[in-house]
Amino acid sequence: MKFILAKKLEMSQVFEPNGAVVPVTLVQAGPCFITQVKTKEKDGYSAVQLGFLPSKKLNQPEAGHLKDLPQLSVLREMRLEEDAAALERGATVEAGQFAIGDVVEVSGTSKGKGFQGVVRRHHFHGHPSSHGHKDQQRMPGSIGPGGIQRVLKGRRMAGRMGGETVTVKNLKIVEIRDGGILAIKGAVPGARNSILEIRAQ
Repeated sequence: MKFILAKKLEMSQVFEPNGAVVPVTLVQAGPCFITQVKTKEKDGYSAVQLGFLPSKKLNQPEAGHLKDLPQLSVLREMRLEEDAAALERGATVEAGQFAIGDVVEVSGTSKGKGFQGVVRRHHFHGHPSSHGHKDQQRMPGSIGPGGIQRVLKGRRMAGRMGGETVTVKNLKIVEIRDGGILAIKGAVPGARNSILEIRAQ
């Protein structure tokens, strides 16, 4: 049961003893505080709520919820498969629980790309550039039969792209640096300084 919240810092690279270059993402993992524990007996499911990053000011509901705890700006609930009764409110979760070589999955919010067309959003190949297709190269084409007189749900069309929760699995921890900085092999979702959820697989 290894889990933590982290802040994405930057991409970097690490040299292995044999000279190979490994691309890594540096993340600031923790320290986090357990702000709430949910159990199957009381709440119907097992989960733990983690608080991360200091906050300068809290509103009244937040201040009441974090009573006797540090002021925290990020609160995230993480579901647990096993029973969470052994966890205690106020306990600290740090990056030291992970070890080099651990395989983790990282969840975050992908970069928002704004309103995009069907070629970029859904990988449509577009229309030919000749034979009467002027100004139609990147158009979606027909969107359905004529008899229904409405757009069917689920139709792939232009729209907002990105800004969704993305999980990348089978990422390996290459280094654990001072200050709770993890070097995770490969790329993780989200922009710089975005919040990530890291779980051991």
